[in-house]
Amino acid sequence: MPIDPAVAVGAKLPGRDLRWDSTDVLLYHLALGAGADELSYVYEGALRGVLPTFATVATTLRDTEPPSVRMPGIDVDLTRVVHGSQELELHQPIPPKGRCVAQSRIAAVYDKGTAAVVVTETTTELFTSRISIFVKGEGGFGGERGPATRVSVPDRAPDAVVLSPTDPRQALWYRLCGDRNPLHVDPTFASRAGFPRPILHGLCTYGIAAKTAVDAMLGGDPQRVSGYRARFAGVVFPGETLRTRLWHEDGRVALLATVPDRDDAPALSDAVITLR
Repeated sequence: MPIDPAVAVGAKLPGRDLRWDSTDVLLYHLALGAGADELSYVYEGALRGVLPTFATVATTLRDTEPPSVRMPGIDVDLTRVVHGSQELELHQPIPPKGRCVAQSRIAAVYDKGTAAVVVTETTTELFTSRISIFVKGEGGFGGERGPATRVSVPDRAPDAVVLSPTDPRQALWYRLCGDRNPLHVDPTFASRAGFPRPILHGLCTYGIAAKTAVDAMLGGDPQRVSGYRARFAGVVFPGETLRTRLWHEDGRVALLATVPDRDDAPALSDAVITLR
């Protein structure tokens, strides 16, 4: 079978030596849509800090091949895979220039009936990243469904609502950070995966929403973020606008991101940023 949980769960994945500098950081901020009037994101002499979601590309910088979904006990076609959720724990703020060692493992495989969810965990001195991928057609093997991950937003009006237009070229910029999945650039591949046209990287949407929260709720200081998790509830097409609703209370920022261009279709849900 393409997924064998008995082999996969707990298996170690190849480690990587990570290194980056301010050029990588500035490119990432630009790929999220930072503009010329935002020197704290686009000018090394004015950086207030690195957006914590940079951790999601630190492990792929300068990769030039599409990601592979071949791991111990797992061998599936990339067209059947979508990003399900992303969680980050920041052990300390990410510096503009640095290096660290990343160790990875397959943390869990869950059975959702019509699909399987594979959770990988990568740990470094600076951060821990947990990626859940949704593999269509690989469920039904009798495994655990996995823990509930619902995050309720407060029952009141949001503290802020921010509209973030994306550029039709946004995915082309973001893929230069190392995610060369053809789903985000190749119309033929996107059609095979069940989409009418290439979609924006889920992690780009994740990063845009984090930047929105930092700017609107945290005074532009990314170093206040200690953790961030979100579920990818739908897709964003390059050129669409993201509407992010934000609630700040109890040492965290809850958020909900939708696409007003398509009647507020969901983009990110069950999303929360924890603060230092």
